[in-house]
Amino acid sequence: MAAQPVIKVVALCGSLRKGSWNYGLLSAAMEICKESIKGIMEIEYVDISPLPFVNEDLEVNGTYPAAVEAFRKKIEEADCFLFASPEYNYSVTGPLKNAIDWASRPPNVWGDKAAAIVSAGGNFGGGRSHYHLRHIGIYIDLHFINKPEFFLNAFESPPKFDDEGVLTDEESKQRLRQVLLALQAFSLRLKGKLSE
Repeated sequence: MAAQPVIKVVALCGSLRKGSWNYGLLSAAMEICKESIKGIMEIEYVDISPLPFVNEDLEVNGTYPAAVEAFRKKIEEADCFLFASPEYNYSVTGPLKNAIDWASRPPNVWGDKAAAIVSAGGNFGGGRSHYHLRHIGIYIDLHFINKPEFFLNAFESPPKFDDEGVLTDEESKQRLRQVLLALQAFSLRLKGKLSE
């Protein structure tokens, strides 16, 4: 049986807030990759806060601003993506949509790759943002795993995060691990690299 390649995951957070629960989910995912599923996935967090607002006036002779070029290169080099998408007004956040739009400018660097979404928030745990993000993915040829879905009601008792935004709930960590394994398997499937 051939060895599986290590999957390179880019993690993106729709919240820019320090101590964000959604960033806490990504941090927990990175820890899980280092500890319990080491050797099959590597997650790199990419900060979207330096990106300017999408504006075609910033595109000069087929090039983009330096921050955008660096971001697009990270997206292009990734095998798949993990989005932490909080819900703002029943949708994705402005910063996340802005990042998606920059990487979809010609040539689209999202295309034909796998992605997963996690979120933490109120009652539905940010679920409506998942569905809007899935709609966006259709146009940019991004393929989201169907299951497991991960919505975390962060206001339930006992607390799921500590005061610094670190995920402390073990059950949630196990659910997050299942999302990562599903993302890894789907990414390999899309790349045609599942071992026989």
